[in-house]
Amino acid sequence: MDHFYFIRHGETVWNVENKICGATDIELTRRGHEQAIETGKKILEQGITADVILTSPLVRAKETARHISEITGIPMRVEPRLVEQNFGRYESTPRDGVEFHEAKKDMASRFGTGESMLHLAQRIYNLIDDIKAGDKEVILVAHNGIARMVESYFREMDNEEFSSCGIKNCEIKRYDF
Repeated sequence: MDHFYFIRHGETVWNVENKICGATDIELTRRGHEQAIETGKKILEQGITADVILTSPLVRAKETARHISEITGIPMRVEPRLVEQNFGRYESTPRDGVEFHEAKKDMASRFGTGESMLHLAQRIYNLIDDIKAGDKEVILVAHNGIARMVESYFREMDNEEFSSCGIKNCEIKRYDF
């Protein structure tokens, strides 16, 4: 396929509290559900088509994808490779913490008990390669850490750009191969 779309999940309680969710399975807020419904409507309004929505197994992404699927009629399927990175000791800590911002620049660090950026890159890059080689139009619904890695697949970034990169809740982004 020559392109795909990426959507970050709707707002969560920890987003509101400025905490890193990571692999912790955090629910959407009421606003997060509303954002997902609005995103489904935007997809229809913008004429975006897809054969499948691939979603992270975490509830905040699955619920976002479910709302989008119900509104658009595009079937959804859980894709385990889209699970958010496990940020180890940084899970539930402030998102804008200086220490975390710096730690994201260390590509081999597992944050104590988590997953390194290198491991994350392997699974996300492999997924993108599979999408590119496939014949399906795809929408991915996942997380900010996954969005950062997807962005790095398509453009060169230094460590500062990479650790600062992100996407808003329910933002729709198109990627062309």
